[in-house]
Order: sequence, then C-alpha cells, then structure tokens
Amino acid sequence: MPASTLIKNATCLLPGGAEQINVLISQGKIILDPAVHTTAEETIDAAGLHLLPGVIDDQVHFRDPGLTHKEDLHTGSRACAAGGVTTFLEMPNTNPATITCDELHKKLELASKKSIVNYGFYIGATPDNVAELQQAKRTPGIKIFIGSSTGNLLVDQQEALERIFAETTLPICAHCEDEETVRRNAAALEGGKCIEDHSKIRNHEAAVIATKRAIDLAIRHNHHFHVLHVSTAQECELLREYQQQVTDPAKRVVSAEVCPHHLLFNIDDYQRLGSLVQMNPSIKTKADNERLWQALRQGEIQVIATDHAPHTLEEKDQPYPRSPSGLPAVENSLALMLNAVNQGRISLEKLVECMCEAPAEIWDIVNKGKIEEGYDADLVLVDMNLEKTILNENQRAKAGWSPWHGVSLTGWPVKTWCHGTVVYDGKQVCEDHRGQEVKFDHSP
Repeated sequence: MPASTLIKNATCLLPGGAEQINVLISQGKIILDPAVHTTAEETIDAAGLHLLPGVIDDQVHFRDPGLTHKEDLHTGSRACAAGGVTTFLEMPNTNPATITCDELHKKLELASKKSIVNYGFYIGATPDNVAELQQAKRTPGIKIFIGSSTGNLLVDQQEALERIFAETTLPICAHCEDEETVRRNAAALEGGKCIEDHSKIRNHEAAVIATKRAIDLAIRHNHHFHVLHVSTAQECELLREYQQQVTDPAKRVVSAEVCPHHLLFNIDDYQRLGSLVQMNPSIKTKADNERLWQALRQGEIQVIATDHAPHTLEEKDQPYPRSPSGLPAVENSLALMLNAVNQGRISLEKLVECMCEAPAEIWDIVNKGKIEEGYDADLVLVDMNLEKTILNENQRAKAGWSPWHGVSLTGWPVKTWCHGTVVYDGKQVCEDHRGQEVKFDHSP
C-alpha cells in the first residue's frame, strides 16, 4: 500500500458537519487539513465525491464456525469491503455458540486469518453462564436472545435475566421477541400455513412485550442496553417515552437500532418476495416503516445496522414454516441508505451519525467512527450521483442473492480504506488484506 495518500477536494462528513477539506492518510491514521505543501505517495482528486467514516455494522451473522455453507468470515468481510463497511461486530449464535471466553478467543483468532476488514465478536448469554460473562474481555458486549434461538442461547426466564443485568458490567444487547407470545400465536395458527402468517406469529405484541421488559431491566439495574432491530411503531413510542423521562443524554442507558429491511419492506412485500423477506423480528406494516424513519430522524433510534443473516436460496425456497428467517444485506446497506438520502428520507449527516459515529460510541470502540485527527483511516468515498442496480450475480456474500435484486439505487461507495489500505477500489476487493481486532474501552 502507499505509505501515504492525500484525498483532495472531497466533501468530508466531519463530526461537526460537511466540509470540503483535504485529508491525508499516513501510517494508517487520519491527518486533517495537512499543510498546503504536503506531498504524498498517492494523491486522489475526489472533487464531486463525499468522504465518510467507514461504516460500523454492529449486528451481523457470518455463520463461522459451523454454518459456513451460508457465509464465512472471509466472504462476509469481502461483502463488507465492497459495501463501505470497515468494521463488523458479529453475533454468537454460531456452531459452537460463542458462550465462553475460550470460544470468543477462538473466533478472534479465526478472524485474524480470514477477515478483510476489522472485526469484533459478542459473547452470548445463556441461563447459566454469568461467570463467563463477568470474565469476558476483547468483546463489544453481551448478546441475549429474549426469543427463539438455537441451542441454549434462549434466555427468557426472569430470574436469569435479572442476574445477567445485575451481575455483569459489559454493555448488553438483545433480540426482543416474547417467546410465550410467539408460541401462543403459532399454536393458534397451527404453526403457520403461509408466509404471511410469519408476521402474525411474530407480531407487534411479541416485540413490544420483550422490548418493554428489557428496558425495565436496564433502568432498574442502571445497565447499558441496546435494543436490536426495532420493528414496530409501538417500540418507537417506548423509546420516545424513555427519552422524555431521562432528558440528559449522558444519563441514558438505553439505545436502539433499526435495519434496512424493517425500514424498506413491509407485509405487502410477502406476495412479491415470499420467504426472501422472512425475518426475526418479522417485517410489519407500512405505518411501522414510516414511524421507524421518523424515529431515526428524531434520534429515538440511534443506529442503522443490517442483521446480515444469510441462508442459501435452496434453504429459503422451502415452504413455510420450514423456510429459515434471515437475509443478506451488508454489501448493500450503505447504498440503500445513500439512496434514501437522495430521496429526502434522511440527511447524509444523520446517516453518518447512525452508521458510523453512534455504533462506535455505544460499543466504546477506540479510534473509529469519525473523520477526526489521529483516528484510524477507515474511510469510504461515495458518489452520491452514481446509479447502479443490485443484482444477485454480482453479490460478494457467499449466499449470492439479495432481496433487493433488480432495484436501482443512486449513491454508492466507490472506494473503501481499512487502516489506510484500499480494500475496495470500485470494482475489486483486496482479498489478501487482513483487518484488525477492534479495541473497546469499557471503562466506567
């Protein structure tokens, strides 16, 4: 790689807003507004383009180890690089599950050999692994499945949840769907007969009950808690009410995120896309779409993440309810949101806040998420006027499909740097590059 790269004339999305400023990449770090006479081994004239911090996707499932026919750390990170995602945080429901410090360290070692971009891994909670959660380091936090999951990762008993919130210190995130409600709905629908039943089984009530329960735990135990993949208008109201109660942002312990599929798909899309948009939590209504966008703009939801959870098309093609839940999104998430910027649904500044700055802040990530002096040179150059169509045959994720196949978007990443090295040049991914383990500062 060049020892130094000077990016000139780009509109840079800085923490204080958009500004046309030159950026020097030197020894993997960012130098802002270098002296006029500064020279570099490589100079890029980025006039007409925007320079953003690299995206941090705080919720992906890369299926490695154990389910690598769907995805692995190399193919998933390859899709990240092409999509402008320079850091991912991966979930623990692999095989074996990441529920011990030993398994966490094995994953980190595996990623050091396979991942093109930067990486971190959650440790998963079980009803009886509090001791492991207390000892865990080198992790963004604890993941709880308050709803259906694989193996022994389901934690829905109140006593176990109280212990996790009371006796651990790492940030906690959770999949919030009330298991009792889901089972009752499934029984009433005899397990579900068609794909539309998925949103009736995993309905609004299931999401709201579990999210309300988790927020209550976080407040009572004063424990930082992040609500994953909010899908309903009612959950947005819970988050709004919480912010009204705790008016000082510095004292808030609850944050939340939304995924592109919950912003852009709804139950009307089942007829067209079938199980390709089968997700947990399920997609909801158009009214929920609009309230989620509003929550993003108003700051009730702070993060946009993908919940990238691929399955093969053969697996997805099974009749419901045998079809699995989950879809690939990490390669297209930034472009989907840039397109939304062009549509006037969200500002570019808010997009950067939600996809870069907030994930770094929420998970205490060191030196990432901002274009700031001395920060890691994890950057993405985007062309807000570039129009391209998402096509299955072009997907770099192993599953090789997208629910947005055939959709044309305006606004795409054209170059991605990871620690100052170009990992995507607009056409090719640098397959040989290896990212670094993310560092977290979880001090009080």
